[in-house]
Amino acid sequence: MEVLSHVFAGWTISRPAALVILLAVMALLYFFAARVRAGARYGLRRIKGYEALQRMVGQAAELGQALHMALGIGGIGGTNTLETLAGLTTLEYLAQQAALCDTSLLVNVADPTTIPAAQGALRRGYAQAGYPDEYNPNQVRFTAPDPAAYAAGVMMTLEQQRLAGNVMIGAFGDEFLLMGETGARKGVLQVGGATDSRVLPFVYASTDHALIGEEIFAGGAYLSRHPNHIGSLATADVIRSAITIAVVIGVVLKTLGYL
Repeated sequence: MEVLSHVFAGWTISRPAALVILLAVMALLYFFAARVRAGARYGLRRIKGYEALQRMVGQAAELGQALHMALGIGGIGGTNTLETLAGLTTLEYLAQQAALCDTSLLVNVADPTTIPAAQGALRRGYAQAGYPDEYNPNQVRFTAPDPAAYAAGVMMTLEQQRLAGNVMIGAFGDEFLLMGETGARKGVLQVGGATDSRVLPFVYASTDHALIGEEIFAGGAYLSRHPNHIGSLATADVIRSAITIAVVIGVVLKTLGYL
């Protein structure tokens, strides 16, 4: 980071330049999404957590057991909105697959604003599967806004229910370890995902498959193969490549004394 600060010292981006960059990014996103809709295929690197999610519903159906998902302590409209939305994307996929396999799906939320969002994700999932009448809003349980109390509620669900899988994707704190250890002790297949670097060691230690950082935002591309989500991943790859090239060129020019 110190090298980059020396290379790009004094560089500023004006508003017109920022607008041009934004329009370029939007154009790339539209271009890649349109290509996906037209049948183009983009290779996605293997993420074992999403592969486990795709197998989890079938295993639950075979065992006659339910699935559980914890959306964390974040809500809609707060600082953790993006993490919550990532969890909701995965929830919609799980709801669709659970409806197709006639498998129960339980959801625990900690923030009141997440309740209608989670119910909406469940409703869309059941409708996409062709079983809108099977949707039950009581599948979403409001536990408690306090992290410790929320963890206690999730732990109670893991203890009392016969579960084939436990998915925890969203915003979490130290309470993640309590929930993850409970699921591990019960022998439940677990997939966890978080962006907070303080929580990631708990995710690694207590779950079978971990989704790290930005991986939780790729659920729409990996699970539902949504063109817009795949287009966003392709756009992000192009931006990373462009930044890498710019950094290399900047370092070379700085070394030669042109900057």
